[in-house]
Amino acid sequence: MIDSKQSSKTDSVASENARGKSLFVFSDAHLGANDPDTEKVKRAKALEMISIVKERGYRLVILGDLFDFWFEYKHAIPKQQLQIVFRLGDLVESGIPVDYVSGNHDFWLGDFLTDEVGITIHREELILIEQGKKIFFIHGDGLAPQDWPYRILKRILRNRTNIRLYRLLPADWGISLARWVSGSSRKHTSKRTDLGIHSFHGAYEDYARTKLKEGYDAVLIGHLHTPLYHDWPEGIYINTGEFIRRFNYVEMKDGKLELKEL
Repeated sequence: MIDSKQSSKTDSVASENARGKSLFVFSDAHLGANDPDTEKVKRAKALEMISIVKERGYRLVILGDLFDFWFEYKHAIPKQQLQIVFRLGDLVESGIPVDYVSGNHDFWLGDFLTDEVGITIHREELILIEQGKKIFFIHGDGLAPQDWPYRILKRILRNRTNIRLYRLLPADWGISLARWVSGSSRKHTSKRTDLGIHSFHGAYEDYARTKLKEGYDAVLIGHLHTPLYHDWPEGIYINTGEFIRRFNYVEMKDGKLELKEL
């Protein structure tokens, strides 16, 4: 178990080791969502990304939807992605903090990842000052004005009472049902973006400009699965793309943010 003293020690070690190393960010791997062959490739790429962070990084930010589904019961968790979880725990043990901003497929992240693995969970957003820059991180689900139906659903799904009621289902039933719902949500999102992708990008760019005007040097958002890099006069906006086929990630070193592909 990772206690608060160990967490503080981890941040201290990370600060000491940050010189000459990088901050890494990636999102939207949706592990567990695809066919077996695609999942094998995704898992290998995710493990490669973690190895790169361990070799060259001092901090990792996962900007949502690493898992296509995650739900913790009192005595049960999804077993399919434990290899990834253990490797993330290895990062933390080596002194590299892992911040996880929950997305729309993994917003039920629970105490196991925090208490047993040492990952810091952020339910809505994350603000960091790194390498002299103030950076705003958010997954981005529900940001577009036209996505109001999802914002209503989000309130229902994240309601504490509803989560407690859901845990009354047997674990095998609950996990199977949640995977089915997750797949349905993904199909809905895909259809929605096919019909109005440009309007969604415009809404996200407007949101990023608003945050930059609040004093942030950079805004990083996921969710759209489209890698974007805008260096505007008021600051930088990056959409982190996806980690399914293009395997996009962001590396920040010596104060410079770069959008890359693994």
